[in-house]
Amino acid sequence: MPTSSYFTILSYSCLSLLFQAFFISIAAYSDHHTPENHIRTRADAPFKVALFADLHFGENAWTDWGPKQDVNSIKVMSSVLDTETPEATYLTDFVAYLGDVVTANNIPIANASLYWDQALSPTRSRGIPWASVFGNHDDAPFEWPMEWFAASGIPQHVCPVPNSSYSGEECSFRGTSRLELMKNEMDNNVLSLSKSGPQDLWPGISNYVLQVLSKEKPHTPLVYLYFLDSGGGTYPEVISTAQADWFKRISEKINPDSRYKNGCLLSLII
Repeated sequence: MPTSSYFTILSYSCLSLLFQAFFISIAAYSDHHTPENHIRTRADAPFKVALFADLHFGENAWTDWGPKQDVNSIKVMSSVLDTETPEATYLTDFVAYLGDVVTANNIPIANASLYWDQALSPTRSRGIPWASVFGNHDDAPFEWPMEWFAASGIPQHVCPVPNSSYSGEECSFRGTSRLELMKNEMDNNVLSLSKSGPQDLWPGISNYVLQVLSKEKPHTPLVYLYFLDSGGGTYPEVISTAQADWFKRISEKINPDSRYKNGCLLSLII
């Protein structure tokens, strides 16, 4: 079976929602019951990866506009996943969240994982495994809106109903760290393949590798997916020298001789 038979890229947008979805197809099919470090495939059908970017859940959370955009984002993601899902067979096999899942600088509660959890909900409810990487807004410090200093003052906050990601603490402006966001996702979702990454690359958190493995040859990887934290928020927007060295070291270790089909093993950096 060839490593890659074709690639299909579809783009979706919804008004002011900074939303994108793409599909990448290779000659395989997903088995959703997988170990945490790889995705198992099945033969004779495309393996499709949906990429959701810049969802910005929680943006302008204190207005009517903000929550409506979150609802619209859920509808769009659900529509994308269902479009690729005829009848009861899920053809979207894996989802990658490409950062800016939430707009932390607009979220006035202590645990931004509430909004992170909402963004994951369309994928989780369909039983599709996923992984995430951070953007520059996900753990940004809260920014006080200038209109709050007008005569009307700070608007009334209604803290969300407690759920698996939100314990019901009072509204707060302290923000949620990258490490907390990733820990909450990993601890509360069995379908999450996300990782917190090597500690020597911190403060960057989402640095890790996932394998897409062949069903027929379980020890033969078809694709490697590299996830890199590009910074922003609580630290500079940068791919560090340490990350570059880590990527070079890992890629040389897992494919030292480049002896796969056509001379190389397919890899994707996210």
